[in-house]
Amino acid sequence: MGPKLDAGQRAVVLGGTGWVGRHVCARLHQDGWDVLVVGRHETAPQPDHKFLRMDVVAAGVPQLTALLHAERVGAVVNATDGANTTDGWDLSAEVLTEANAHAVQRLVDAVAATPWRPRLVQLGTIHEYGPVPAGVSAHEGLPTRPTGDYARSKLGGSSAVLDAARAGRIDGVVLRLANVSGPYPSPASFPGKLLELARGLGGGVSSGIGIGIADARRDFVDVRDVAAAVSRAAASTATAEVLNIGSGVAVPIGEVIRVLLEEAGLPADALYDDGSAVRSVGGDWIQVDIRRAAEVLGWVPEHSLAESLRAMWQHR
Repeated sequence: MGPKLDAGQRAVVLGGTGWVGRHVCARLHQDGWDVLVVGRHETAPQPDHKFLRMDVVAAGVPQLTALLHAERVGAVVNATDGANTTDGWDLSAEVLTEANAHAVQRLVDAVAATPWRPRLVQLGTIHEYGPVPAGVSAHEGLPTRPTGDYARSKLGGSSAVLDAARAGRIDGVVLRLANVSGPYPSPASFPGKLLELARGLGGGVSSGIGIGIADARRDFVDVRDVAAAVSRAAASTATAEVLNIGSGVAVPIGEVIRVLLEEAGLPADALYDDGSAVRSVGGDWIQVDIRRAAEVLGWVPEHSLAESLRAMWQHR
C-alpha cells in the first residue's frame, strides 16, 4: 500500500473503463483514494466509483480544467490509449497522434492551470524506446527512437508530460509499460486474442489450430502489478521521472502460449506454429530494467507469468 492519504482525496482515471484503467481504479480505491472514472462509455458499472461520461480525446483545455476544479482532484491518471479504440496498430498516424499526443498536451495544460497542482501519471509504452538489441534491458537512460505511428504518438504524449514537469508547470511522471497480461484482457491485445483462441479450444479438440508464433521474446507484466505501480506513482512526490514497469524478464512468445495452454488444461499442441508469423512490432527482444521503479516508488512486480496467465484463464 502507498503512503497514507488525506480522507476522501480524489483521483480521476481517464480511460478508467478500459482493461488497465479498471484495474487502476480498483487499486486506487483499495489504497484509499476516492476514484472518479472518466470514459466515453460505461462498459460495466464499477459500484465503488463515480462515473463521468466524457470523450477525453475530444475535450478542450477549458472542459478538462473545469473537471479538475469541480472535482478537487488530487491526482490524474491518464490510462487512455488510442490503440484501444479498435485494432490500434491499424489506425492512421493522424488519429493516433490526436489521441496519444495532442490530447495529452491539452490535459497537461489543464493540470497546469489548476492552482493546487494535482499529480499527473501518464501511462506510456516501452515501445517509445524503439528496438533494443538482444540481451540489453531497456532502461530509462536509453534514447527514444520509436518505430511505427503508435509508438511515436505515445512518445509525443510522454514528452508533453515530461517537458511540462521539467519546466515546473506540473508535477508529473511517466510510466512506460511492458506488455501487459492478466485477468480480463482487452480483446485487441495479444493476451486477449490468445485467450479467445484458447476459449474456443476449451471443449477439447481432435487437432490443433495453427497460428503464427513470432520468434521473439517479450517482457510481460501483470495488470495488477501495473495498477500497484500507478497507485504508488499517484501518491509519490517524484516528478519529471520516467519509470519502466515490467517483469524484468524476456520470455519467448512460444513459452507464453505453452504456459497458457497448461493453465487452461489444454494439450501442448492445441495451438501450434504454422509459420505465418511476421516480424512483430518492437523487434525481436524486449526486456525491461525495473530498478529505477524500485528505487523511486518502492515497487516490484508480485505476480509471475504463470500466475498472471492462470488468473487470465480463470477470470475470462
